[in-house]
Amino acid sequence: MQNKLPFSRYFVIGVMLFALFFGAGNLIFPAALGQNAGSNVWMAITGFLMTGIGLPFLGILAMGFSGSKNLEELASRVHPLYGVIFTSVLYLTIGPFFAAPRTGAVAYDIGIAPFISKSYGQVGLFVFTLLFFIVTLWFSLNPAKLVDRVGKILSPAIIVLIFILLVMVIVKPLGSIEAPQAAYANGAFMKGFMEGYNTMDALASLVFGIIVINSIRSMGVTTTRGILLASAKSGLIATIFLGIIYVGVAYLGATSTNAFGLFETGGPVLGKASTYYFGSIGTVMLSVIILLACLTTSIGLMSACGEYFHTLLPKVSYKMWVLFFSVVSFVIANFGLSNIINFSIPVLMLLYPLAIALMLLTFLSKLFNHSRIVYAAVIIVTFMISTIDGFKTLCDLLGIEYFGWLAKIVSFYDQFLPFYHNGLGWFLPVLVTIIITGIIVNVKNFTTIRVKNKTESFL
Repeated sequence: MQNKLPFSRYFVIGVMLFALFFGAGNLIFPAALGQNAGSNVWMAITGFLMTGIGLPFLGILAMGFSGSKNLEELASRVHPLYGVIFTSVLYLTIGPFFAAPRTGAVAYDIGIAPFISKSYGQVGLFVFTLLFFIVTLWFSLNPAKLVDRVGKILSPAIIVLIFILLVMVIVKPLGSIEAPQAAYANGAFMKGFMEGYNTMDALASLVFGIIVINSIRSMGVTTTRGILLASAKSGLIATIFLGIIYVGVAYLGATSTNAFGLFETGGPVLGKASTYYFGSIGTVMLSVIILLACLTTSIGLMSACGEYFHTLLPKVSYKMWVLFFSVVSFVIANFGLSNIINFSIPVLMLLYPLAIALMLLTFLSKLFNHSRIVYAAVIIVTFMISTIDGFKTLCDLLGIEYFGWLAKIVSFYDQFLPFYHNGLGWFLPVLVTIIITGIIVNVKNFTTIRVKNKTESFL
């Protein structure tokens, strides 16, 4: 047994964690942010980094600190039923409902669309995603070391290619940085902060954290303090790599609008930049690497979701779950990348506050003796606010007026909850709830102990 590992071990785990987090989808959001933020790019990317790498880092630490064997066990501190529901919704979100379809759509937008006429775009997307998810299904049903090996080769290849691209952008910028779009003209920091939700890495960290912890344990570190320290060092390595790429790609996006114009998503930005600097060879290389990276990510997501739901409902076989999730992913992928991103936002507005609240409770749990009352109260308060945020965001997305009951609640929240208009209306109520319920629980425990001691003394 040991409590300390050499730096080389931390580095290996950190790179593994980076590979788990990093997918081609992570490149499109900072690119789009850069294009839209323009001259406010540095303020916007600062906010993006807080949720794009800060929260995933916090999630890894929370899993290490909790001592739980998986997310469901941690979330069950609220209630066993909540543990199942929250974990299931999270897996569906980072799996077949949004993240998995996004892998197919991103692979098409970056790897295939540049070579296909726009008039055949929808047909091309249909044919490509059909083949993409058939291959995903085949590999998910036949797990092989090939996927791991390809993933280990692809991650360094993507990093090297992106770093070369970013160096070129610094040495020879695509163009001047333009004025910000309306959404980023004011409050660029908070806009970037909310855009970081789109990576979904904070949600994924609650799943990936267990993989990191198991790797650390396999190296002989078994104490809670040792695991937490190793998780922190490994997580820091992963987040530094992610941060460098996010900042670089955001800068690339900011300098690209003058040369390429403004795109609906960040996907075409990378393809255009690659062609600009390296010609058709660069485009082909980027396309192949991104396509394979998206495929390995998709296989991993399908396998993880299939395994969890088979464990949850063992009467349905793993193969049936993977088949079902692959079909769902294929259907959703054909709505197109921009629609997948847009319709994921209301769900993320609901889930992110719940995930962050769970992380905070995990770190503070010892202060209130892990009381279920505190966990339940905080999650109820968070849910009451984040659910309304989800409905509000959906109405804004669809361009429809708020329902009568929704308009009244939104107006009330906007009037009385600090930072509500920034999407953080849940934060202070959560802190207040933790403090109040924590005090109540500690006073109750103190009173119980005191009465018990008096009774024992009397007897």
